[in-house]
Amino acid sequence: MIAEAKTLLESRTALRPAIGVVLGSGLGAFADGLDDRVEIPYAEIPGWPASTAAGHAGKLVVGKLDDLAIAVMAGRAHLYEGYTPAQVVFPLRALHAFGVQSMVFTNAAGGINRELQEGCLVLISDHINLQGSNPLAGPNDDSLGPRFPDMSEAYSRRYRDLAKRVAEEQCIFMPEGVYAGLLGPSYETPAEIRFLRSIGADVVGMSTVAEVIAANHMGMKVLAVSCVTNMAAGIGGKLDHEEVLEAGGAVREALAKFLRGVVPLLARDEW
Repeated sequence: MIAEAKTLLESRTALRPAIGVVLGSGLGAFADGLDDRVEIPYAEIPGWPASTAAGHAGKLVVGKLDDLAIAVMAGRAHLYEGYTPAQVVFPLRALHAFGVQSMVFTNAAGGINRELQEGCLVLISDHINLQGSNPLAGPNDDSLGPRFPDMSEAYSRRYRDLAKRVAEEQCIFMPEGVYAGLLGPSYETPAEIRFLRSIGADVVGMSTVAEVIAANHMGMKVLAVSCVTNMAAGIGGKLDHEEVLEAGGAVREALAKFLRGVVPLLARDEW
């Protein structure tokens, strides 16, 4: 199925991007600024899971950021939608076959660290997988990657250094933090947030972890940024997905500006 998806993508655009971006809930503005873009609904790509979550457009956009070819996923699939881990990471497998060698992930997240504020951007330095699954479980496809991939630097230190430089130049407060990935779709309880804080989590969400594991399995370099759209249970008020989308919309221009600055640097960086 990966080969079929690759064939479809190659038939729709002459561009061959080496870098991709995944846009989370309410964060889709970046894709609209690409030149010469081709939009491919997920439903038209063999094996690609549909995105049913509110705030996810459900399309792949391939276009140019200045002269740089880039592939942008406007929306993603989640485990809580009923997809298997293999289905959730299939887009990463297809993009890698298409030629993408590095990824930038964005997501909407709840703030656990009390020093964070709603609307803050957090550079993910590591994650804690509490989703109860791993996309690499089962027989390993040696053509994709090793049986036991190293995850000691799942989020490229070099990429994080470049991201910090861009954030400083743009006067964006962007601290590093640890992302806790939970299954969802219910938000966490105050007791769960206290537990997550005690084990070192700064932000919490329902995506990204499986994708990052699969990307590292294939040798892709990864950068990831969380948008703190709300403070987590027991810290802020009651949680509502509409408010999450509104908060994502409020910060999307800052995030889009940051992505326009950092993606070309990552693409030019030598391995």
